Amino acid sequence: MDLDSIMTGISLIMAPTSLLLIFVSVLIGITVGALPGLSSTMAVALLLPFTIGLDPVLAICMMAALYCAGTFGGSITAILINTPGAPPAVATSFDGYPLAQRGEAGRALGMAAAASVGGGLFSLVIFIIAAPLLAAIALSFRPQEYFALTLFGLSMLAAISGKSALRNLIAGAFGVLVSTVGIHLVTGIERFTFGMPALYDGIDFVPVLIGIFAISEMLNQSQFTKEVKKVVRSAALKLPSREDFRRCRVTILRSSVIGTLIGILPAEGTTVAAIMGYNEAKRWSKNKEEFGKGSIEGVAGAEAANNAGTGGAMVPTLALGIPGSGTTAIILAALMMHGFRPGPFLMEETPEFMYAIFTAMFLANFMFLFVGLAGVKVFALISLIPRTFLWPAVFVFAMIGAYAYRQTMFDVWVMLTAGVIGFFALRHGFGPAPFVMGLVLGGLIEKSWSQSMIIFDSNWLRFFESPICNLFFALTVLSLLGPVIGGRIAGMLQSAMRTYFPRRSSLEE
Repeated sequence: MDLDSIMTGISLIMAPTSLLLIFVSVLIGITVGALPGLSSTMAVALLLPFTIGLDPVLAICMMAALYCAGTFGGSITAILINTPGAPPAVATSFDGYPLAQRGEAGRALGMAAAASVGGGLFSLVIFIIAAPLLAAIALSFRPQEYFALTLFGLSMLAAISGKSALRNLIAGAFGVLVSTVGIHLVTGIERFTFGMPALYDGIDFVPVLIGIFAISEMLNQSQFTKEVKKVVRSAALKLPSREDFRRCRVTILRSSVIGTLIGILPAEGTTVAAIMGYNEAKRWSKNKEEFGKGSIEGVAGAEAANNAGTGGAMVPTLALGIPGSGTTAIILAALMMHGFRPGPFLMEETPEFMYAIFTAMFLANFMFLFVGLAGVKVFALISLIPRTFLWPAVFVFAMIGAYAYRQTMFDVWVMLTAGVIGFFALRHGFGPAPFVMGLVLGGLIEKSWSQSMIIFDSNWLRFFESPICNLFFALTVLSLLGPVIGGRIAGMLQSAMRTYFPRRSSLEE
């Protein structure tokens, strides 16, 4: 590690103005995370155009801090009103809400905050170690290796959420298609421009991201404007006891490892990490009967894995230019918007940037620990804001953000169109995250393909001359066929059990 780069990165964040903006990002993140229907992904998308005039490093650091705080913020409403403010907090509600109903909301929130900080700090340590190593390896990658790597990232869209794998791949493919709009830089051919000069440079990320996350969700939430939530009032601050920490320390460590590893995998994200952390906490617990009825281990397992996924997801985003989640896909788009080159060259040319992000996320973890616990009652009341007031405000911010980016009404129409399309896609089971991943990775895969074809003189068979390409191609095939093969193997094992152990199988059923 270069000491000068470390000190430069830290100094970029420790300035009074920078600390204030990081603190504001944490407040926004917790507030947005605590509001059912909103998410940190949406908040980062809305924040994106407002960072244009800021220092690029500080802008990305604000988004990273908001990402961390928003991930924790979802646990507040999950525990108090059984309505997760963000998808990853679903697993927290399994035991958090039963604890709140027993009058132990403060204990549940205290453990959620402590486990989130523990998981977040663990993942940041791995991030600061793994990202430079991964970037150093990736520096030897040529365009063909980058194509194979990006193709592997796209193949993992099938597992980005709990929805249909086929729908995820279709949404991702549509995102790749949208990324091809404009003039191809290699051939000069116009694609899908329909004679409109505004489309010659392609469709920009910013209005599409705002529309697909904010406007589509606003239209979706408009169906539930009359829904009333009842908050658990006994949310007084009460930190977990020593016995709680002793009981949960192994769970927190295990879930931190799981969350970090899942976060590093392209397209997996924090939702998968939280569910796996919860499941493993239950599997290894000596008190399995308490899960689902108010287990403090269940809260710790879900929240540690949940927040550990944030640091893990930043590793492939910065080191390889492959987003580790939907939110980091937006952060990757922000990097491009601010003129950075994502991937190993980013870390080679501006290493202080990585240390600045590490410092911002490190501070954000401690900020949301104190802010989240001290203001839990306030955030609980914020969660009860009627949707009839909340969503018009979101709409106004979305309109301002879309217009402010390039001061053109064309971007506003793009945002509204993306929002309407996203709304109907949601109603038919197509999530926004796979589309965004396809949109971001589409440009990268096309660029690496074009460069490779020039190098190979249009002979695509030369891709197979590279062992690294062959490795990623094999991983891509396994990623696409894994669910099918796994399902068939499970079916064959179950059939064999019924054949050779019919009595035991019938008892298990």
